[in-house]
Amino acid sequence: MKKYINKSFAYIITLMLLCIVGCTDLDVPVVSELTPANFPKTQEDFVALASSAYSYFANTNDMSRWITQELTTDFMICTANGGSWYDAGRWQQFYWHTYNKDNRIIEKYWQYGFNAISACNRVLELMNTAPEGQEKNTAIAEIRALRALCLFWMMDSYGDIPLATKFGGTPEGRKPRADVYNFIESELTDALNDLKSVVNQSTYGRPTKWMAYALLAKLYLNAPIYIGQTKYNEAINACDQIIYEAKQYGTFALDANYAKMFDIDNGPQIKDFIFAIPYDCNNILTSYEARWWLHPLLQNKYSLPYAPSGSVKLIPEFYDKFSDPNDIRKNVFLTGLQYNLDGSPIMITTTNKGYDSRYSGPAPNAVITVQLELTREIEFRDYAKFDTGNDIKGRSVGYRCNKFYPDKNSKTRDQSNDVPVFRYADILLMKAEAILRGGTATLGDTPVSLANMVRARAKASSYTDINLDELLNERARELFTEGWRRNDLIRFGKFEDPWPFKTDNNPQKRIFPIPQSQININPSLTQNPGY
Repeated sequence: MKKYINKSFAYIITLMLLCIVGCTDLDVPVVSELTPANFPKTQEDFVALASSAYSYFANTNDMSRWITQELTTDFMICTANGGSWYDAGRWQQFYWHTYNKDNRIIEKYWQYGFNAISACNRVLELMNTAPEGQEKNTAIAEIRALRALCLFWMMDSYGDIPLATKFGGTPEGRKPRADVYNFIESELTDALNDLKSVVNQSTYGRPTKWMAYALLAKLYLNAPIYIGQTKYNEAINACDQIIYEAKQYGTFALDANYAKMFDIDNGPQIKDFIFAIPYDCNNILTSYEARWWLHPLLQNKYSLPYAPSGSVKLIPEFYDKFSDPNDIRKNVFLTGLQYNLDGSPIMITTTNKGYDSRYSGPAPNAVITVQLELTREIEFRDYAKFDTGNDIKGRSVGYRCNKFYPDKNSKTRDQSNDVPVFRYADILLMKAEAILRGGTATLGDTPVSLANMVRARAKASSYTDINLDELLNERARELFTEGWRRNDLIRFGKFEDPWPFKTDNNPQKRIFPIPQSQININPSLTQNPGY
């Protein structure tokens, strides 16, 4: 169990001041106002004051960001099982790129981002009334950086968005993407002056100087998409701040054990993590990747208190990107015949009909014993409903991802795996990309040398040359299921490419529709083209 999280979390929630309930309900009552007697003064006071923003940022993520950013790509697919998980087609809409303004998950993602922004705005309003001092300046800088990240996610996903910078007031219409871009850049560059550079348990899960540089690198690398300008040298400079810190002081590094970085006990000790969202299966909830990926019959193997849904499968062609037999990153996938942790086969006693409901032989009720096997190909029995079947064979189609290891200590489906947002490996690959796209090489780095640092940790063979297509493949191998695949495919011009079961090539689908429910609440909002 993560004692470092429990201790800080328990302290933070004792002084929570807000209750944010909706992205368009801007007049949320304040539970407790600041008075001269309780003005924050110490670092701990300001962390407590900021708790509503951090709490909302983690606790109500609800996987909506992960779903919208990964399920819309060539990486994974969410299928139905005998009607279960069909849900009016909302999951297949993501994969097919047929999502619409009424998709519930797109609405939840909008609410997640703008509720977090609203919480940040209220915290900043309260902090501004506190006495002057460096602790106040640092706390404000952290919340501004957190708000900038949420604005980045919303701008990246929805295009033109409301630029909400104050708590309460009249609901705003949408601002051009370029205006939001410029605001994010300005906020981060200003915040750099007061953000902490120390990286340890005390700053884990809070924005630091390095988190701001990582977000700036993302902003600059995607500038051609957002503002129609190239900012590759600016992206390199932002990366270099982190790379220099890593080389000179060892603040960041590529942890030797790739899989361990995503285990239930990950945390401040992970050198690859620049900024992560802490989760705890008892206190900080809604991290439950295993529920989505694992076959229900793997429950006993991992001693889980629930039967996983196992509706998310790996696209076979994505698995093929791991062609190097020595690449340890592919070890987090579950493929083929399945075994218990002690090496014994996972055997299933069922009937012919129970194994495959389509069985038409003479002995449908005959008892058989088979070993659980996850098959490479995804076979649909009802393609219109994305249904692979609800029997053992139907639920076993498709390889599975086990990157965020299941949490047997949990009493529910919630896990304690912290979720990285920015990693050092990503910084190295972003710099390599910026150089390949025309930026000036610095610090003696080349695209090949930078990519090979990531490859070396993965035990994969070294590159002698690399181009953009191969760099995109390397990003896929390193960062899968971390919420960047959609962003990458759009930047590389691949989001409209056909892939298995998907043929849509409409570039308007690069951004999501504004949820109709939000337009109903705020008529000043307009809809994106094509929706």
